[in-house]
Amino acid sequence: MGKHAAVVPTDRRYCRNHMWFDPATGRFGFSAYAIRLMQDVYFLEWKFDAPRVVALRDEIGFIESSKAQSELYAPLAGTIDTFNSSLLTDPSAINADGYGDGWLFTMTADPTGTMSADEYYHYLESAWATAQRILKNQVNLTDDE
Repeated sequence: MGKHAAVVPTDRRYCRNHMWFDPATGRFGFSAYAIRLMQDVYFLEWKFDAPRVVALRDEIGFIESSKAQSELYAPLAGTIDTFNSSLLTDPSAINADGYGDGWLFTMTADPTGTMSADEYYHYLESAWATAQRILKNQVNLTDDE
C-alpha cells in the first residue's frame, strides 16, 4: 500500500493478520505486505512445540525485525501440525522467499473467513485508507474502536 504495491499470489488464501494460507499444503506464512512492514526478520521463537490445538488469536510465538517486535497469533482455530524449524536458526528465508522457504508452520484448520487475493487487496486498501485518516487526524476514535 502507499507507494509500493504488495504482490500476493492468487493461489493462496489470506488472513486478517497478514498471513497467507496454501490450501494445497496447509502452510502458513507472512504476506508480502507484512514482510515489507517488518523488513529484516532476525529472530523468531515459537511458544510451544507442535502439534498443538489453538484457538483463533492464541499467542503462538514471537518475532523481531529491524522495524518491530511482536507476538504472533494464530490466524485460524485448528491444529498447528509442524513449525518450519529451519527458521529458528536462520529466519532470513522469511524475507528472501516469503511464499516459499520462508513458510512459518503447517496447520489443519477450517479456512472459512480467509480471503482470496482480491479480497485481501480490498482489505489492505480499506485498512490503508483508515490508517491515513487516523494519521491525518480525520477520524475520531472511541473506546469501541
